[in-house]
Amino acid sequence: MIDVIVVGGGPTGLMLASELRLHGVHVLVLEKEAEPTGQSRALGMHVRSVEVMDQRGLLERFLALGEQFAVGGFFAGIAKPWPDRLDTAHSYVLAIPQSITERLLTEHATELGTEIRRGCELVGLSQDEHEVTAELADGTQLRSRYLVGCDGGRSTVRKLLGVGFPGEPTRVETLLGEVEVAVPPETLAAVVAEVRKTHVRFGAMPLGDGVYRMIVPADGVAEDRAAAPTFEEFRQRVRVFAGTDFGAHSPRWLSRFGDATRLAERYRTGRVLLAGDAAHIHPPTGGQGLNLGIQDAFNLGWKLAAEVRGWAPEGLLDSYHTERHPVATDVLDNTRAMTELLSPEPGPRSVRRLVSELMDFEDVNRYLIEKITAIGVRYDLGEGHELLGRRMRDVGLKRGRLYELMHGGRGLLLDQTGRLSVAGWADRVDHVVDVSEELDVPAALLRPDGHVAWVSEDQQDLLSQLPKWFGAAVS
Repeated sequence: MIDVIVVGGGPTGLMLASELRLHGVHVLVLEKEAEPTGQSRALGMHVRSVEVMDQRGLLERFLALGEQFAVGGFFAGIAKPWPDRLDTAHSYVLAIPQSITERLLTEHATELGTEIRRGCELVGLSQDEHEVTAELADGTQLRSRYLVGCDGGRSTVRKLLGVGFPGEPTRVETLLGEVEVAVPPETLAAVVAEVRKTHVRFGAMPLGDGVYRMIVPADGVAEDRAAAPTFEEFRQRVRVFAGTDFGAHSPRWLSRFGDATRLAERYRTGRVLLAGDAAHIHPPTGGQGLNLGIQDAFNLGWKLAAEVRGWAPEGLLDSYHTERHPVATDVLDNTRAMTELLSPEPGPRSVRRLVSELMDFEDVNRYLIEKITAIGVRYDLGEGHELLGRRMRDVGLKRGRLYELMHGGRGLLLDQTGRLSVAGWADRVDHVVDVSEELDVPAALLRPDGHVAWVSEDQQDLLSQLPKWFGAAVS
């Protein structure tokens, strides 16, 4: 029997499959599209996702094909300098098209032994206390111990489960496309800058070779929101705002997106779980969607693997919902706020000016960027040291870097005292005796996702915490 079926072969599903494979879990990824679409709705990775790739030894692959930018403007497009001294070794945004991200994650998942089947559409599922049965469009039935829906905002898995998806429907729609233009770059840039003085939802980003990613407000909300706009509709809307369509031609692809904001009532129903856009949808403001999904997978992977491998302590798998649902709630709230600030109406424009003034305060600017880039996330692990529940940044050690020691997806005890022990958990937790000038704590226990579960130097206290995250000791 398959251990875990992952429905959806986008970034979330691929990241989850790889995390599971690090622990020897038998994973099957089902993707209904026969071939990759080549579309790149997301164009970059924020700091926390960059750290995730570094923690798994993948970052060099991404850096080779992306470009680093330390630029502000991610909060509602309000242009402010990138904050100094962010709490990370990777203080930049990595510009990289989603199509390349998916290709690199596919390569990684395949290298780890993940089976990926394309052209396989899920149409039904059922479960009992022991297994899940998945029914495909061709009549095939597959059985697995668990199933995870990573199949996007219109998730079939979520609908088959009957999980509520409360929130707000689309009120404002935006057209998106990648096209070539027939005007010089400086001409296009000048027109776009003028239009954006009053319409922040209009824009054009050069992608190279004369191709631009263009966005423009739609004329109302389409009846069939799954249907792409026609090229003539797209050009007509560009002309409405810019007075010209820039000689746009040769569209690579066209799409539409709305400002619908919804959050699944629960991330787990028995042996079936949800992650990524299947669990939450929101406007793309701030570029948080792909990153939120990858980080869902990073949180869930080791917990689900522990359940499959039989060492998970009680409640570990349920902590996926407990920890990630509030994070999504916060992202939905900040995208709602940013969407309001993008309105051309007088009231929102006044609030936008006020927020812009507040962002001139360094602490405010940093706070908002930490929120967008997800390095401000802190899981509620109770009272304790300020690091508790936060992910630990990469720090230099006497013998290398912290993140270099986390490629295998195991827990890690970073021990600067040399007096501690993880005997009984050595099959799940690495014990690293080393020191860092950047870390002002005697020792820290890190979960496989890099979040700090314990800070102290007391062995008995450590022994009380290890079972909470890594199960019973093995004698």
